[in-house]
Order: sequence, then structure tokens, then C-alpha cells
Amino acid sequence: MKDLELNELLRELPAVHELVEKIPDESGTPATILMACRSVLENERTLILDGKKSQTSEKLQDKVLIELDRITSSSMKNVINATGVILHTALGRACMPGSAVEAVSRIAQGYSILQWDCETGRRGHRDIHTERLICELAGSEAATIANNNAGATLLVLSALASGREVIVSRGQLVEIGGSFRIPDVMKQSGAHMHEIGCTNRTHLRDYREAINENTAIILRVHPSNYRIRGFTGEVPLEQLVELGEEFSIPVVDDLGAGSYVDLSNFGLPSEPTVQSSIEAGAAVVTSSGDKLIGGPQAGIITGRKKYIQKIRKHPLARALRVGKLTIAALEASLMLFRENAEYLADNHPLYRMFAAGVDHLRTEADKFLSLLTLPGSCSASILETDSYVGSGSLPDYAIPSVGVGLESPDNDTLARTLRQGNPAVASRIEDGLIKLDMRTLQPGELEMLAALVNSALQELWA
Repeated sequence: MKDLELNELLRELPAVHELVEKIPDESGTPATILMACRSVLENERTLILDGKKSQTSEKLQDKVLIELDRITSSSMKNVINATGVILHTALGRACMPGSAVEAVSRIAQGYSILQWDCETGRRGHRDIHTERLICELAGSEAATIANNNAGATLLVLSALASGREVIVSRGQLVEIGGSFRIPDVMKQSGAHMHEIGCTNRTHLRDYREAINENTAIILRVHPSNYRIRGFTGEVPLEQLVELGEEFSIPVVDDLGAGSYVDLSNFGLPSEPTVQSSIEAGAAVVTSSGDKLIGGPQAGIITGRKKYIQKIRKHPLARALRVGKLTIAALEASLMLFRENAEYLADNHPLYRMFAAGVDHLRTEADKFLSLLTLPGSCSASILETDSYVGSGSLPDYAIPSVGVGLESPDNDTLARTLRQGNPAVASRIEDGLIKLDMRTLQPGELEMLAALVNSALQELWA
């Protein structure tokens, strides 16, 4: 194309303000409409210079609307979790209970008494909203909140052991997701790690022999994301507490997931509860808010008042503190743990998924299968599968479940198409099948998932 022709085509493009005027006001805000028009026109200029034919005015308007949809759509899409992993870290872990969702919505819409003492009219402390409830559930004296359990661990070590030694068993030097390692946290806190024992066995005498005038803490870390089997042994928390009391050294128990209810009520192996650690005499206990509590991301620090007060006053406490939405959601989530297991199963998404029986899941799989419209090249069948708790909780325990297996000419392409849907669909590809686990579907998602699968199948192989 000659320069004269190129210049003529470029001149035919509307000015930015002219294109803006043709876009309906309700299509977006003034700033986003302007942004979309500039982007489309810039792209058109590039196409013309590359020898491509310019678009009509109507086509340009359509392109602007498409661009507007792209730049104004949230990147935080909803996901239908059909993986069977209940606390899926990549998918945001816990589905919060309805009461927590309502609390977040209510508090987000206006001002709140986050740090305002209604009695005195003065500035208060944000811990007041959760401390009483945590202490009630855990049987502890005081509590505070950090942004997550990793932050809670860092804060506790910084406040109680900076410049001094922390005794910890080699078998508890865990690494969790994102290469987060206890030794690295220890170093960052300014505490000096004193490793004792062996990977598989640590004895009480190892702790006793390690104690010296510079010992600040005896740290126990619950290995929630792995298991060591065979010739193993670790010192019970009660014995560590007795040793700590003998030398006036506090025992800090990092539980990781940190349950407030006995999981055996839901057919799962028991995990250490926050209550049991407090009853055993731990001075400070740290745990997550978004794992076995099933609330928002948070790190709960609870224990004896004198230690919590020191932790709360540390400069890092402000850097790691949580906001009003987290506090509202955590308070509402914790309130459910005043009730029994049956109530939790009926009112908490996490425990509903734990409690779902195989017969119920098979009924759901039958219904899902009946909703599918399969091209001749594809097939689907009900299958027995396993669900998992996820997020480093009960890592070696498989929960018997039921799902539907899809077989297609190209499972990778089908899985990718489902992932790119709205909502996105997360599945597992195993044994030549795309497996959709019924356990992790939320109420109302069965029909939606079937529609998304049918649409993807028709698009690819109809």
C-alpha cells in the first residue's frame, strides 16, 4: 500500500472525541470510555500501517464495547471447584459461611466501631471484637490477630525471642507453600534457632540439654503438611510445658491449621485443637483463620495475657494487623464454633463438605450426569474418587468421594476451555479422564457446571 493511500486511511479514522461521542454513556465511566477509544484507535492505526483494511465506524464502536468489557471486568473471577480439594490454596481456600459474608457486606458499606470506644468516645483497640470470642472458645486469657499464621509466627518470635535462642526440633523445621520455611522466619525475627534431636526422633533430654541462660522460647511446630512414619518420636506438649515451667521458659505452639472442633465428629482424623494446646499449658498458640476455621485469611495468636500484651505492643503488630473486613468475617466465622458438629455441618460450607456422605454425593453425580449433552466423540461416567482437605491439613488422608469422569478427544483442551469460562471450572485430569468431584461443589453450582461443560463440549466437538 502506497504512502498516499495509508495517509488517506489514517485520516478517515475518527478523532478520539468523535468516537467517544458515539459510545453510550451507560457503557462505562467517562475515563474508561476514553481509555477504550484511545486503545482501539491506536490498534487501528497499527493495523493500517501493517497493510490491513480499516474498519467501519460501526465496527470501531463494537471494538470499543469489547475493549470496555475487557478493561472493566474484574480479574477476580468466581471458580467452580470440582477438584475435590476442599481448602484449595490457589482457589482462595475456605468458602466462608453466610454469616461471615453478610458481616463483611454490612461493615464494608459504611463506618464501623473498628477502634472506637462507644463508652468513652476515645480510640480503642481493634482486638476487642475477636479477643473475647477467641478466649471463650480456646479457654485462654488473651488474643490478638495477624494477617496470617506465617505473620503470627514472625510476630511472636520477634516480640518474645529477638536476639535470644529458640529451641526447636529438627523434625519440625517445616516448609509450607511458597518456600516459606521456619528457619527463614526465625532468622527474620532476629531470634537464634537452636536445633535439637534428629529428623525422625527428638527426646525430652534433647530439650533439657539445650536450655541455657539465653533461651527465650521452646517452640513446637505442628507438621500439618507432611507426615514422618516408621521409627519416629516426639515429645508431648505436656512434657514440654513441664520442662518450660521448671526453667521459666514459655512454650509456643504453632499449630498451623488450628482446629476449634474435634474433626473425628466429621469422620476425619483428629487434629490438635487450640483448646487442647491451651489446656496443656502452652503459653502462646498460633493458628490460621482460613483453614479449619473456614474464615478469612488471618493468623490467630492466643495464650497468656502477659505474653499477648508484649506481642501486641511490638512494632510489627501494626505492620501485620488486619482490617475491618477480616475482623468482621473472622468474628462471624468463630461464632459458629459455639455450636455442635451437626449445626456446623448445616451452616458452615467447610464442615458441610466434610460431612457430605458418599450416598448423597452419588445422587448428585447421577443428577449431574443426566444434565449432560454429550457429542458422539465424548463419554461420561460416575466414578469413585478421593477428596482431600488441602492447604497442608491432613496431607495423607483421602476422603472417599464420588465424581463424574469425562472422556474427550482432547482432555487438555477441554480442561483449558473450562478454566477460561465464567465462572472458571477447576478440575483434575487423571487416568485419561477429566474428573469432577461432587464434594467441593457449592449449593446451586451443579446445574451451572453442567451448562458450562455442555457449552465447552459443543464448542469443541459438536
